[in-house]
Amino acid sequence: MATPLTADPGLAAFGSSLTAITLAELGDKTFFMDLILAARHRGRDVFLGAFAALAAVTLISLGLGYGLRELLPAAVVPWLAAVLFLGFGIKLIVDAQGLADDEAQEEEKEAEEVINQAESRGPINASYAVIWEAFMLVFIAELGDRTQFTTIFLATAPAFTFTGLLAGALAGHAIVTALAVGAGQWIGTRISEKLLYRLSGGLFIAFGLFALHQATS
Repeated sequence: MATPLTADPGLAAFGSSLTAITLAELGDKTFFMDLILAARHRGRDVFLGAFAALAAVTLISLGLGYGLRELLPAAVVPWLAAVLFLGFGIKLIVDAQGLADDEAQEEEKEAEEVINQAESRGPINASYAVIWEAFMLVFIAELGDRTQFTTIFLATAPAFTFTGLLAGALAGHAIVTALAVGAGQWIGTRISEKLLYRLSGGLFIAFGLFALHQATS
């Protein structure tokens, strides 16, 4: 009997990636970077720069994940995916316990400090300069971030197609970036980092259990 993840690998990859990336990005430092930049500059320019950076990191991350998949024997890959998913899921749930209630506010403060430092030389007004600033700040912030690991781990799962993962990740990034630019101030005050970590952790544990089922069947 087919499961939701085996019935259509492309659709399963899209839905899994969209959900995982959206949960990982909401309340992240880059979310608040987009929010703050949009309050200072034209929202369209901020969106273009931030989304381009997120797309670039997504491609790099998928390349790393698929590289691992290609380097290892096919029989080992499901086990690797299961270990990565379960380990990451458990880590997120454990980390959630240690998060302060005002963790989102702390992320916002850190993001503002980075932007203030980048703009300390003077105001940035030209569209191309705003796009470049948003691109560089978000690109650097995303490297080694929770979202990048999320994308890499998703790419190691044999059940997920590259096209589906890429489309889902880009859709998730587009949605969260648009929310940050358009309604970030309202959303930012209502984000619970603990809840997002727990939801992400639960999702990855579910991915891990499915990968474990694949490895043992």
